[in-house]
Amino acid sequence: MIAFALRRLTAPAVLLSAFCLPLAAFAAEDKPLDAANTAWILTATALVLFMTLPGLALFYAGLVRSRNALSVVMHCVLIAVLVSLLWLIAGYSLAFTDGGSSQNWIGSFDRAFMAGVTAETLKDGLPETVFFMFQMTFAIITPALIVGAWPERIRFSAVVLFTGLWLFLVYVPVCHWIWGGGWLSDHGVIDFAGGLVVHVTAGMAAIVAALMVGRRRDFPHEPLLPHSPGMTATGAGMLWVGWYGFNAGSALAANGSAGMAMMVTHIAAATGALTWMAIEWLRYGRPSLVGIVTGLIAGLATITPAAGVAGPGGAVLIGLCGGSICFTVTNLLKQRLKLDDSLDVFAVHGVGGALGILLVAIVGQPGFGGTGFAEGVTALMQFKAQLLGLGVTALWSGLVSWGIFAMLKASGNLRVSEEDESDGLDITTHGERAYDLR
Repeated sequence: MIAFALRRLTAPAVLLSAFCLPLAAFAAEDKPLDAANTAWILTATALVLFMTLPGLALFYAGLVRSRNALSVVMHCVLIAVLVSLLWLIAGYSLAFTDGGSSQNWIGSFDRAFMAGVTAETLKDGLPETVFFMFQMTFAIITPALIVGAWPERIRFSAVVLFTGLWLFLVYVPVCHWIWGGGWLSDHGVIDFAGGLVVHVTAGMAAIVAALMVGRRRDFPHEPLLPHSPGMTATGAGMLWVGWYGFNAGSALAANGSAGMAMMVTHIAAATGALTWMAIEWLRYGRPSLVGIVTGLIAGLATITPAAGVAGPGGAVLIGLCGGSICFTVTNLLKQRLKLDDSLDVFAVHGVGGALGILLVAIVGQPGFGGTGFAEGVTALMQFKAQLLGLGVTALWSGLVSWGIFAMLKASGNLRVSEEDESDGLDITTHGERAYDLR
């Protein structure tokens, strides 16, 4: 379908970055404070943090065995508090300031510890403190997504070290390249709310984690069933609600763009859930609760990069592709390749984000109900820009993640002992249990 839609579209023009992403707009001249926009982004910030705690924490905790449920929640909490401080120290500054080089690889330390920022400092009509907080929630949830690749077998110290290194070596550079006025934005890459910055970076890190940490000791010989599908569905519902802040908030304004982003987000999620459920029902004869909410997340991940350009029809297409292709990849990795990406981070977030990035060139066309691209940019040109962004981001995240895990593995600080794994990380690592049934 992509090839058919692109075949007729040509015209040499320079890709413009002005349309690339609303999140990069703060680099322009400051606008007067807009109270309505500020109120909406304050709300969106709370919604995105709600996605991680408690949304993602409960979603993941329900999918593991009961003796490891608390450890997964602990990983999510640890990442939230650690990234918050690292974002203040230098992460925000390196991602969203001008580094002063023509290559635009990374920002500077001008905003380290929010130097020079007061309550009156503005960015694109918003208090810069609000922009800082909104972006911080994205920085939190991205490494938290990777938690689903390693549960039940990783050392807690490895989670701490990996998170800190990965934030600065992967998330911050990619964020700058696309949202901070970096070189990929100069090439016209469109990533409205994080298909590349969030989902592809996390997905590639997850597949590397699954390979480097290794399988759980009982995988694939015994069924490792979710201990609480109801908890997982509760977390998925929180993620769905929080995703409104994730996508609609990325318009950085309380306007029609935010409204359309919210609508297409909802439609894609519903379509992805129904698609996954239908395939599972036809193949296995039983539609499962875990299946339908996983399809929901697949639809949400796939619409994320396109939420600012897609219309309702495009959202349905994205939901169909996300639900069906992510389902196929999930089964391929686990059943055929026996790869223990335990909670399907790569198959759902990595593949979903990549699909959404490429489908931007289709659903963004006015003929599909989209908003169109920058002046002089055809769908074929946009597709090439999207492909460039996908290739570079996937390669960077994969290689750097491998290097970090290789270092942790060489130091003997990656995986718990077989005895600890058998007893469960809740009690052996944290001295607590998720459930005290007496």
